[in-house]
Amino acid sequence: MATNCKEYEFLKIEPHWQSFWEKNKTFRAEDDSPLPKYYVLDMFPYPSGTGLHIGHPEGYTATDILARYKRARGFNVLHPIGWDAFGLPAEQHAVKTGTHPAANTRNNIANFRRQIKALGFSYDWDREIETTDPQYFRWTQWIFLQLFKKGLAYVDERPVWWCPELRTVLANEEVIDGKSEVGGFPVERRNLRQWVLRITAYAEQLLDGLKGVDWPDSTKRMQEAWIGRSEGAEVLFKLENPSLGDLRIFTTRPDTLFGCTYMVVAPEHPLTPVITTPEQQAAVESYKKKAASKSDLERTDLAKEKTGVFSGSYAINPVNGARIPIWIGDYVLMGYGTGAIMAVPGEDQRDWDFARAHNLPIVRTVQPPAEFHGEAFVEDGPAINSANAEVSLNGLYIAAAKETIIGWLERNRLGERKIHYKLRDWLFSRQRYWGEPFPVAWVNEADYRHAAAGRVTDLPPTPVTFSQDGIAYYALPLPEGALPLELPPVQSYLPSGTGESPLANVTDWLEIWLNFETGAAVPASQARPAGAAWIRARRETNTMPQWAGSCWYYLRYIDPKNPDAFANRQLIDYWGVPDLYVGGAEHAVLHLLYARFWHKVLFDLGKVPHSEPFTKLFHQGIILGEDGDKMSKSRGNVVNPDSVIAEYGADTLRLYLMFLGPLEAMKPWNPRGIEGVHRFLGKVWRECLDKEGAVNARLSANAELSAGAEKLRHETIKKVGEDIEGMRFNTAISQLMILINAFQKEPAVPRAAMLDFLRLLGPFAPHLAEELWERLGERQSISECGWPNYDQAKLVSQQVKIVFQVNGKYRGDASVPVDCSEAELTKLAYAHPRVAPHLANKPLKRTILVPNRIINLLV
Repeated sequence: MATNCKEYEFLKIEPHWQSFWEKNKTFRAEDDSPLPKYYVLDMFPYPSGTGLHIGHPEGYTATDILARYKRARGFNVLHPIGWDAFGLPAEQHAVKTGTHPAANTRNNIANFRRQIKALGFSYDWDREIETTDPQYFRWTQWIFLQLFKKGLAYVDERPVWWCPELRTVLANEEVIDGKSEVGGFPVERRNLRQWVLRITAYAEQLLDGLKGVDWPDSTKRMQEAWIGRSEGAEVLFKLENPSLGDLRIFTTRPDTLFGCTYMVVAPEHPLTPVITTPEQQAAVESYKKKAASKSDLERTDLAKEKTGVFSGSYAINPVNGARIPIWIGDYVLMGYGTGAIMAVPGEDQRDWDFARAHNLPIVRTVQPPAEFHGEAFVEDGPAINSANAEVSLNGLYIAAAKETIIGWLERNRLGERKIHYKLRDWLFSRQRYWGEPFPVAWVNEADYRHAAAGRVTDLPPTPVTFSQDGIAYYALPLPEGALPLELPPVQSYLPSGTGESPLANVTDWLEIWLNFETGAAVPASQARPAGAAWIRARRETNTMPQWAGSCWYYLRYIDPKNPDAFANRQLIDYWGVPDLYVGGAEHAVLHLLYARFWHKVLFDLGKVPHSEPFTKLFHQGIILGEDGDKMSKSRGNVVNPDSVIAEYGADTLRLYLMFLGPLEAMKPWNPRGIEGVHRFLGKVWRECLDKEGAVNARLSANAELSAGAEKLRHETIKKVGEDIEGMRFNTAISQLMILINAFQKEPAVPRAAMLDFLRLLGPFAPHLAEELWERLGERQSISECGWPNYDQAKLVSQQVKIVFQVNGKYRGDASVPVDCSEAELTKLAYAHPRVAPHLANKPLKRTILVPNRIINLLV
């Protein structure tokens, strides 16, 4: 039942309809519906303590308009919401206040939920999820176990930011200019044992999958660049001192091997200490220490000068026997290629600059054209200076030269054709408390073999191990029946001081007797329970990163309460993957890449029927502050949706966010522009109701629109539907404004025409549309009343503009009925005041007619 407001009192109307929708579960998605399905998904938010900012509702409003429109068009719509709630800010708050992160997270979610409901979004709240719920992360842990069993999870020593003063590992965002955000203490890179996911095993699939998805081209290019497929060769350089071993490099340009005049290895390369001569020891150690304070991003910044230090050792070029000095440079990373490169100054400008700076030789291997007067030549051309007794590349262009030299290398067992990827395996652990615990325990080899005898199907092809103090530890997965493994209470959220998470301080949770058959555990401080399945174990102290919960959440929405599976397979087959995924372009690589990886693993395991999780993707643009800068608390330009709703209402905010400009564009917030949108909604109210709140007398069942207004009505129905489908919400709103202005100019408006207008307005301003719909006498919710149809015949104009020419020159024009005859148009020309003087007393030879456009009279 509608309110009894006489005026447009949005602060009463909007909460009223929000309560109605929630009570009646108006937007519940039905799992057994005979209707076609449509699954539209927002990237779910991290519930920060600051609440929603104006950028959140932009994308959410867009998907809500589309969801409401699709329901009106007869679709069974799944439009869910949830919370990506694990994360560093909640843990930092816990460290400062002693409050459990879960409590802080609950408060933040409650605030986000309140704000989102105040905007009237048509979410199915029965499907709400949050990643910190044990019944949710149980399945995050389960998916990890599938990766583990498939051999896609392993442990490795990987560099992290370590602050000696704070005795803790820091996240990237906690390090500013080489110092800790808290206290400003120096930080350094230190290797710690980490869980790593073998995403590189799916590099080719991740590349191929981009060909079949409807994504912005820029996002596809970013993922392609991140994966970074490179074709080339891996080449063996023998060290001058044979006892030191060999050095392998990967190059995309093996045709330039004859121009290699120096080599560079990463500071972390295992050969670095071996090849460093006593004379260079001090310089190398100093350089390595500086490199340890830099991030990978800083080390590979192309805008910065390459730096390095000579190791004192040499390698032998396999193609010409030349003695090649080996340098150590931080711009080479162990994670890409082999951690060593060959440098060819003649064909790389930065190598040229480095060679000049350090007096190293430069040999061209590609002939530049005569007009080239630069330094390094990086284009194609015939090879020069590239021959030995067995092979000559001279005269060959790059492609042919590559094939020739790779063949020679393979025949001589000095190298082989290789494909390398810039993509590195995914570092998948954090030394934090507030994250999903890993469902594994570390045991000794004997106990692992004992447990493995009865659980072969749960184990990876190769055991996951690490060694400490000369003892090998084996990762034993918990049985699925033991999930979820929950976080224990802790006395302090401060890091352990050893580089491990606070979980390392919870001895009774950490050190356990584990029943490897059931997953049951008791503290190791107690007596060992009876039974052969009980073994001594230590739990993992790392937790999963925030990305884990967001890798698969779109699947849980399909069946959020299922205790037996992450989702029922029949429901997965029905709902499939989202038909549209909307979120910010800042997630173009990491989240989208990680989610695609997990989904492809589930696809290979037969758990989902599609190989890609998001077939259609749309990025909304950023809303800038009024000053044109990115919104931030420090700049004081953040807009809180609560204050806008309090002053203008949610419907006005929704409309204005969409009216600012194209959804994908970056645009500044303009508080002055919102007034016009608010006046538009007030105009709609007054067209429907009079000052007493009764139906406006201008609305009549018997009224007829003028021909122009009737044509505009059908044009608007057509355009608004097409614009919503195309995500062109700003032009759809503009068309609605044009139509209501036309209605104002009519002496009376058919009630049916106004009801159609409200159905068009409903997805954009649902509270006002619901209120006026019922006030005009309708009883069923407007959300359930379909979409208006347009009459194609009424889109065709009954009048056309005809141009009159005399001897090919424009002399006038007129509005005439469609398909007017040549004879009738000739009469009109002779009667036209501007055309007639040019025809007077001149015999008409003939006429040339272009139907409904031009008549040319030749006199």
